[in-house]
Amino acid sequence: PSNMVQGCLELMYKTDRLLSEITGMDRFSLQPAAGAHGEMVGLMMIKAYHHHRGDTKRSKIIVPDSAHGTNPASAAMAGFKMVEVKSNDRGEVDLEALKAVVDDETAGLMLTNPNTLGLFEENILQISRIVHEAGGVLYYDGANMNAILGIARPGDMGFDVVHLNLHKTFSTPHGGGGPGSGPVGVKKKLAPFLPVPVIEYKDDEYYLNYDRPLSVGMVKSFYGNFNVAVKAYAYIMSLGAEGLKRVAETAVLNANYIMQRLKEHYLLPYDRSCMHEFVISAQRQKEKGISAMDIAKRLMDFGFHPPTVYFPLIVKEALMIEPTETESRETLDAFVEALVQIAREAEVEPDKVKQAPHVTPVKRLDEARAARNPVLRWIP
Repeated sequence: PSNMVQGCLELMYKTDRLLSEITGMDRFSLQPAAGAHGEMVGLMMIKAYHHHRGDTKRSKIIVPDSAHGTNPASAAMAGFKMVEVKSNDRGEVDLEALKAVVDDETAGLMLTNPNTLGLFEENILQISRIVHEAGGVLYYDGANMNAILGIARPGDMGFDVVHLNLHKTFSTPHGGGGPGSGPVGVKKKLAPFLPVPVIEYKDDEYYLNYDRPLSVGMVKSFYGNFNVAVKAYAYIMSLGAEGLKRVAETAVLNANYIMQRLKEHYLLPYDRSCMHEFVISAQRQKEKGISAMDIAKRLMDFGFHPPTVYFPLIVKEALMIEPTETESRETLDAFVEALVQIAREAEVEPDKVKQAPHVTPVKRLDEARAARNPVLRWIP
């Protein structure tokens, strides 16, 4: 009974209100278990919204060519057709290309801002207007929200639906291995479609409201991963508004510091100020026979977890660098020095890089074979 869990319901309700304020949304559901789950729920609500209005022909979701792979995958899972929109030479959505692909079948656009190149979409208001004038909905992938906390809000940019990676942005950069939580927030026009139950407050009591006929239904047992919500609530309340803003400022400063130090040694395909992350390319090293994968493996010998490689797909030999807001100047310098040394080794000792890692208990694995023929149990 709800009268026996008033403290839990209060925390979830207040987390909803805090996330709504931070993102510029009107209501949140904490049910989705992780980011991709939040994406799918958001798309389910977009579909329900269009169908409720009788606009059943809206079957297309537009996704930038720099988007994370979960975006088109989630669109497909929700029953949409994916339409790709190209990026311009600044690494942002090409407005003319966007105008060319929107039509009366457009259900919405999925966008991360800053995008997966770590670049802020400077034309976001024009993008929003193009999508909305076509009758579509704007979806915000919150994977990079830590870059704008306390500085900008998706709702003010024109986004109608937001998902957040609660387990990453609000207390544990990079997620720390989970468990996850991907709460999804919406503007008022989409609120009737939120998963049930929604937590309400009336007559000095919190309660679970199941009486929502337009809801997309329940998407996770136990109303979501409650322990992650507790951690996020404590984090937000501990930092406060100014503390959250410092998170964003520090994340952006750290990324730009590393980028400026590395651009002499690696190709920087988009040479402009970044947000919380940036993408360099190992194309120069590739000419010497050294791939981005080789560089990532060699980093392990210096005690660093390898970065994401070969993503976004529009950058050849991509290495995505995201220091986050938590690393010290000493750690940042050590990371830079390791990558600079690897760049030098690629010139004079290429075999040393190709054969890395050298100091790990297990040497280089065959990732392709492991993916195709996984061994999921210990064999003595």
